[in-house]
Amino acid sequence: MMKNLKGVHHVTAITSSARNIYDFYTHILGMRLVKKNVNQDDLSTYHLYFADDKARPGTDMTFFDFKNIGPHQKGTNDISMTTFRVKDDAALDYWLKRFDHFEVEHDGITEIFNRKMIRFNDFDNQKYALVSDENDAGVPAGEPWFKGPVPNEFGILGLGPTFLRVAHFEYMDQILTKIMLMRKTSATGPYTLYEMGEGGNGGSIIVETNEDLPQARQGFGGVHHVAFRVEDEAHLYEWIDYFNSLNLGNSGFVERFYFKSVYIRMYPGILFELATDGPGFIDDEEGYEILGEKLTLPPHLRDKRAYIESQLDDFDTIRSNKNFEKEYL
Repeated sequence: MMKNLKGVHHVTAITSSARNIYDFYTHILGMRLVKKNVNQDDLSTYHLYFADDKARPGTDMTFFDFKNIGPHQKGTNDISMTTFRVKDDAALDYWLKRFDHFEVEHDGITEIFNRKMIRFNDFDNQKYALVSDENDAGVPAGEPWFKGPVPNEFGILGLGPTFLRVAHFEYMDQILTKIMLMRKTSATGPYTLYEMGEGGNGGSIIVETNEDLPQARQGFGGVHHVAFRVEDEAHLYEWIDYFNSLNLGNSGFVERFYFKSVYIRMYPGILFELATDGPGFIDDEEGYEILGEKLTLPPHLRDKRAYIESQLDDFDTIRSNKNFEKEYL
């Protein structure tokens, strides 16, 4: 029997500015930059990883800053929104004040599938929501960034449900249930909830059906792909063999050093990745205290450091010598 996926591993999006997304995530969202890396397939592009305090799988939001790319065209057949978990409903009340204070565009508190949430945007009009864990039971949350500016009791704890918007619901439903082995657990209006692993906010996909919007187009302010968790390399190879047995085109095994992956596109405009929980981001170049403070490279790229540094616009990400005051608003 195939072992099921464990939950959401990471979401990777595109930003117009590595500097600005660092500032937004560090000083407004209070998430920790845990790796300042390079896109391993495009050495002129950053790959920044923001996560919880110890960079646990299931807490990573990552960004590319591709050069000469236009804005994301919102539409259907797209990974339409990323969400982040907070401890409870009281945390959402805090975030309303925080978003007002920092002039972040946001909605009020709404509810879907017994989850309260606040939708908000960044400077690129990237779509997000904060989701309360008040009624959650499922994949455990991570921890807040303890040394960041957001009070620990209100801090972001990891990734919540990822939203997909599709024009062809039955097609996506078959992909998620018959191929990805997720459970369809609830539906309301145009939204359908799917769960994997232990379920809950850390193990959910929400599909919105929309046949009216135009086809989305990738660009800054949009999501590049979503990754799901597998236990280890053996579990990953089970999935690769399974995809191959179904004659589904995929990338095959990909070594990312911080995790191992396979990529697969079964629905137009939507790229899935499966990624192992380990080895993780605490490695031979960076310990816990200084995660994300310098440009780190996987071993196969380290002999190209001088070239890579010449291609990237460096900016200061040192935080171990700074003291962020907790901002009670």
